[in-house]
Amino acid sequence: MKVICKHFSELTTTEYHRLLTARVAVFVVEQECPYQEVDRTDLEAWHLWLEDEEGHFVAYARIYQEATIHFGRVLVVKEYRKQGLGNLLVEEVLTWIHRHLPKQPIVIGAQAHLQAFYAQFGFEPVSETYLEDDIPHIDMEKKTNLS
Repeated sequence: MKVICKHFSELTTTEYHRLLTARVAVFVVEQECPYQEVDRTDLEAWHLWLEDEEGHFVAYARIYQEATIHFGRVLVVKEYRKQGLGNLLVEEVLTWIHRHLPKQPIVIGAQAHLQAFYAQFGFEPVSETYLEDDIPHIDMEKKTNLS
């Protein structure tokens, strides 16, 4: 797998189109959740994705900084699921954050059904479950980026 991470300002229009296509396919169409997928956060974010040996876009997440470090829009393209790529993607995101934005906690707004998935990476719940776009979410934090 090839790992690519670029700030929005470095993306080509083709790369941005590929990542938006995947995000809309998963978060709007597949999850049947009509909402504004394109937002201002994209403009300040680093966009990390995985490509297979043939250059196919297979997984994606974006990383951004506010008061704390965040990542989100975590996805694996439908045809590539059940291959451990979600784990690989989160490991790559955390490695990138540790290298480029260390010594800060990482906070995510995870879909509630993925709480155990993120817990295996050291994330702990810091909120009650809440609805975001009619999908149950929970805020989780990883403090071990502080070393």
